[in-house]
Amino acid sequence: MKTAVSAENKTLSWTLFDQISERYDLNNRILSFGIDRFWRKKVHKFLPVKKNLSLIDLATGTADQILTLAKFHSFEKIIGIDLSENMLALGRKKLEQKQLDDCASLMKASATELPFEDAHFDVATISFGIRNLDDTLKGLKEMKRVLKNDGRALILEFSTPKNALIRAFYLLYLRHILPRIGGFIARNSFAYRYLNQTIETFPSGEAFCQLMREAGFKQAKAHPLTFGVVTIYIGDN
Repeated sequence: MKTAVSAENKTLSWTLFDQISERYDLNNRILSFGIDRFWRKKVHKFLPVKKNLSLIDLATGTADQILTLAKFHSFEKIIGIDLSENMLALGRKKLEQKQLDDCASLMKASATELPFEDAHFDVATISFGIRNLDDTLKGLKEMKRVLKNDGRALILEFSTPKNALIRAFYLLYLRHILPRIGGFIARNSFAYRYLNQTIETFPSGEAFCQLMREAGFKQAKAHPLTFGVVTIYIGDN
């Protein structure tokens, strides 16, 4: 049964990520069977065909999406924002290790109140973070606001498979297996029960595309991956 997550809980979700930051990357690898790297890699296929892009990555966490995109594309500037300082600290270390700290920087900021002027970036990305915003539509509007006229939003998020059999196994995993394994590894069972609830109750597919259109994006499209377990959403400014 779906249990809605309150806006108040989502507003404070960054505190959960502070608590599980040290084992967050490990949990991602284990709980996704390593496929999360494949999902993040797929995002680069939808980047605008343009050199020296400027990129903002919302809810960047430990900067995994930034690091992945930087393997396939040259960027003039990359900024990652998140509210969890513990996650950002780990991300900064990873950027330094990969010698990307000359063009990429991370800062503490809210995805629903971006501290940047209008029409500032070519691309705005958010991976597995849009469902944690307390106001999804406001977050989408902020992404659109900071994008240039020909800019593009790329959103990678969990979704609900359409196939009934796959969906049944997926929900079983979300409700009963993921919270136990994730909670055991991170030593925080509540955090992974929360993550499960945000995944299951969040709009996906056409419902999310409609939200993007409401925010003002043109030609919002959904590209399901891995039987619809996750989806890449594309919105042009």
